[in-house]
Amino acid sequence: MKVLILAGGFGTRLSEETQSIPKPMVPIGNKPILWHIMKIYSHFGFNDFVILLGYKGYIIKEYFSNYYLHQSDVTIDLKNNSTEILNNTSEPWKVTLIDTGLNTMTGGRIKRAQNYINNQRFMLTYGDGVGDININSLIKTHEAHGKSITMTAVQPEGRFGALEINNSLQITSFREKPKSDSNWINGGFFVCETKIFDYLGGDEMIFERQPLENLANDGELFSYKHNGFWKPMDTLRDCNTLNQLWNNNKSKWKVWEK
Repeated sequence: MKVLILAGGFGTRLSEETQSIPKPMVPIGNKPILWHIMKIYSHFGFNDFVILLGYKGYIIKEYFSNYYLHQSDVTIDLKNNSTEILNNTSEPWKVTLIDTGLNTMTGGRIKRAQNYINNQRFMLTYGDGVGDININSLIKTHEAHGKSITMTAVQPEGRFGALEINNSLQITSFREKPKSDSNWINGGFFVCETKIFDYLGGDEMIFERQPLENLANDGELFSYKHNGFWKPMDTLRDCNTLNQLWNNNKSKWKVWEK
């Protein structure tokens, strides 16, 4: 099954990092967040990726075309114009890189990938969020209901600490950034049938609006509730948090061993 990754947005809320590189290339540790996302899928045996490019997509192309140079020790013989890979640390990935337009919206980017799907079920996610998603369990949930699309639903952490205050104004309880008790949001990590292309239009179409709304209205949109770790990289604060987790060996999304 192919995995589509939306990697073409401008990343304006992370402008400190994205002036020179696209958002999916912003590093966690010494690897782009895109690499982390692909490692999650690869852990479950899914290694055929279709990356939907837009803003500074050539940087992502360069990264994968020179993956050996980025990941391995090499000997470069300038006289003979030859390169020897000394330790192969590459991944078992097949990566298709598609230019889907600089200003194309998410629905339009997905629509442009239709010819690369071969009329088969596929997975879809964003190039800026990680989690300890059980991909196999997600797929089983999708197969059980037999509808067009399954969205991973998550409960994000709150932005502020939660207080409990009694009548005397004493704070009796404090919880730092608790998860919401009721609000589930779109966490990406979709499983899709090709029927969803019937809901997509031109480049201006935003996937998260009319297409998903219509799929829901038609009874074709189901959820997979994920109660584990999930975090997007929307802001510099998010980026710093993910890097701190990685550097302190607390990266719960690291489901792979190597």
